[in-house]
Amino acid sequence: MKDIDFGEMVTRLKRHFDVGAFPGKDPDSDEVPDSDPFQVLISTILSQRTKDINTHRASKLLFDHYPTPKKLANAPLGEIKELIHSTGFYNVKAKRVKEVAKIIHEEYGDEVPNDIRELLDLPGVGRKTANCVLVYGFGEPAIPVDTHVHRISNRMGLVNSKDPDETERQLSNIIPRKYWIEINRLMVVFGKDICQPRIPRCEICPLTDMCDYYEEVYRNEDR
Repeated sequence: MKDIDFGEMVTRLKRHFDVGAFPGKDPDSDEVPDSDPFQVLISTILSQRTKDINTHRASKLLFDHYPTPKKLANAPLGEIKELIHSTGFYNVKAKRVKEVAKIIHEEYGDEVPNDIRELLDLPGVGRKTANCVLVYGFGEPAIPVDTHVHRISNRMGLVNSKDPDETERQLSNIIPRKYWIEINRLMVVFGKDICQPRIPRCEICPLTDMCDYYEEVYRNEDR
């Protein structure tokens, strides 16, 4: 495994991208929204397989009408579908967020649990969503692994994994716990602006000396 100074890596990324990546955030704004655990949970469920701008639009509409677990649990399903239509897969997502809201209201007294095992028991909640709630909702150390974190970690050579859960496990073993909260937030923006899926912008990347991809592709061209 690569010998990386993660403190230096985080410092460089923060210098370039010290903004939030919470799923309900407006992608065109540097403002970080309130980190209410319930809204983080619902927004992250809505963010599955959709663009940030659509997640933000749907989340804002939904919470303007139904800001609490009780109100969302009692909302008409048809109205929820209409409000979150822009996210795609809105039929499934509407049922899911209504069911989750009902559980949070009835079983947890409107308080989202901050235990990953309890979060994972909620319908439609996987490790990425659960970890997003811990990081963005509660400020607790966790490493949410979305497509950006998974891609960048493998591309740089930080991990060698085929799926996000394994990426999370490997990253948790090599990154000091004090940096966990920063990783998703910084890598998401880094992945959108520089370390992009098809053609990474290595010419302006602040991490080239830490990256296997840069070493293999760019430096080999000079030999």
